[in-house]
Order: sequence, then structure tokens, then C-alpha cells
Amino acid sequence: MDRMIYTAMTGAKNILEQQATTAHNLANVSSNGFRAQIDAFRAVPVLSEGLPTRAFVVDSEVGSDFTPGPLHETGRELDVAIPGAGWLAVARGNGSEAYTRNGSLRINENGMLQTESGLNVLGDGGPISVPPNTTVSIAKDGTVSAIASNNTPPAVIGRLKLVNPPQDSLLRGADGLFQTRNGQAAESDARVTVVSGAVEGSNVNVIEAMVNMISLARQFEAQMKLLQNAENNANKAGQLLSLT
Repeated sequence: MDRMIYTAMTGAKNILEQQATTAHNLANVSSNGFRAQIDAFRAVPVLSEGLPTRAFVVDSEVGSDFTPGPLHETGRELDVAIPGAGWLAVARGNGSEAYTRNGSLRINENGMLQTESGLNVLGDGGPISVPPNTTVSIAKDGTVSAIASNNTPPAVIGRLKLVNPPQDSLLRGADGLFQTRNGQAAESDARVTVVSGAVEGSNVNVIEAMVNMISLARQFEAQMKLLQNAENNANKAGQLLSLT
């Protein structure tokens, strides 16, 4: 009976965590470049002085679905999307390098090329600075050119740092950006290309997420019924012991 309590209690707890993950995915259906989170669970025996007859459920690791999202044409020159595998390198506030698929870029008041959340976009030589009174053009290979208004030839001001580290070496941070597990900067990959005038949408499947949410709710109810059964069994066992 106590084994049932351990299993049902920890199962219900982790189902609630999985529901939170699914709700987080649904909340980011419209977030550009978002990668859906995936929960993985495993059973762990409870080690004690007695035999390991009890087990509980633990969340082994929160993974990510790296399936590419759909590309949406915007016609905006500062929007870039990465078809297939690859990442856009950005600099966090603490100076560390992170990676994103959200290519909706902007130029701040200081002329720095940034993401829409205000992070500097990294080039092969560091952050990219755009000269004043110019427009920006981004080529397929990530080359960033500045075009002046006086019809002078475009001037290359940098190249986007495009990387493609192995998926199992990436770890999602609390800010939603990805980084390498060892904290080292990934090498640029010339095979990664971009599409200008488009952004990548979220890869969250709304229908699948809603069905999963309903399934999790039913699983939680089943765990609660197991706990109720355990309580009823304990009460009946107490009654029998009191009669003897």
C-alpha cells in the first residue's frame, strides 16, 4: 500500500510539472523561433535499510524539440530566418554567447544590430555596428551590408555568426536562449544560410499540445484515485486490526 502512495504521489507531482511545460509551450505558439519543451521521466527506487520495494517518479531532464518551425514572409529587411539546421549567435547581458532562432532584428539608437529583446547580434568579429543614415541588407550567407542614401555602393559591415553545434550539446537557459553545455562558444558554420525578409515561427503543434493537456488531466485524476484507494485500504485495515 505504501508503495502505491509513493508511486501515485510522485506521479501526480510530475504530471503537474508536465502540465506546466505544456501550458508554457501553448503560451509561446506565436513566439518566433520558439522550440517546444519536452519532459522526460524515470522511476527511481527508494533506498533505505529495508528492501528497495518503493519507487518514485523524477523528472530526469527537460529536453527540447528541435524540429524547424514554419517560415513566414514579412518583407522586412531586418528579418532573417534560418532554413533547416543552424542558430543565430547573440550576446547576453553578462557577455556570454547564446543562440536563438528568432531572427526578428532591429537597430537600436546607438546603431547596434540587436534582437527584438535588446540583445546584441554577434558577427564573426563581435557585435555588428551599423553606420548612421544607412539601410541594412543581409545576404544569404549572413553578410550584412550598409547602403547609404547617396547611391554609393553597399559597404560590408560584418557577417552574422551562424553556428550549428550538435543538438545534444545544447542546453536551454532560463531566458529561453540556448547555450552549449560546456559553456564554450560554438564555431561558425559556413553551411548555415539565412532567408532575408522572413521569420521562423514556433514549432509548437497546438492540436497536439491541447490533446496532451487533456491526457495529462486524466492521468492526474487516475493518480488521485490511487491515493484515495490507498487511503480507503488503510482505513479498512485499521478497522480489521481494531476488531482483532
